[in-house]
Amino acid sequence: MAARTRRRGATAAAAVMWAAALASLVSGCGIRATTVPVDVGAAPSRVSCDIPAQQGGTQGFRATVELVCGSRLVGVDRVVPIAEKKPARDPAMLAAEALLEALEREPSQEERDAGFSSAVPQGLTVAAGQPGDPAGTVRLSRKPEDLPPVALSQVVCTLAGSETVSAGPGPVVLGGPDADPPRAWECTEAVRRRPESVPTLGELVRSPTTAAPTPTPTPSR
Repeated sequence: MAARTRRRGATAAAAVMWAAALASLVSGCGIRATTVPVDVGAAPSRVSCDIPAQQGGTQGFRATVELVCGSRLVGVDRVVPIAEKKPARDPAMLAAEALLEALEREPSQEERDAGFSSAVPQGLTVAAGQPGDPAGTVRLSRKPEDLPPVALSQVVCTLAGSETVSAGPGPVVLGGPDADPPRAWECTEAVRRRPESVPTLGELVRSPTTAAPTPTPTPSR
């Protein structure tokens, strides 16, 4: 009985020594022990960016709308409706306006759950063109450089991917509602990866100068 009591005492003493040593080690590393629970916040979450299937029944044209997901641009295939009772306009401008409306529209619940969002502000429309604008110019109701950078990237890449609006691979020519000359922006892979890095001012574009008429030769006498 005495031997068993001695063994228990030795075990308790060893536990006390280990606890003291552990406390010394923690304090030596600059970590202050505490019994108060510490809230470190929610665990980081990852968005899936899985594109949900669009419900059928929508009348319009197929297009890829560039939305933001995981801090980059991700193309979402949609059937984009064109508003009825629009005045007769160039088909390219009608398509551009429909695409802007698609970018302004809040993503569906399924898209939001997958991490999609849009930075394009409400009320952005296609403005009337200016005399001398190069072919394919899309003028907006706001100056492109006044848009948030991510929104500008969405507009540039969405319009660049539309065969109806863009004549082919290459820059998108945008202008504002005033008479300032339009500028060109490209949807590069760098812009898609980091849409906030799009240049605020695109490359200045001027319409080709009209060649001077060739003088009519005066017949010799």
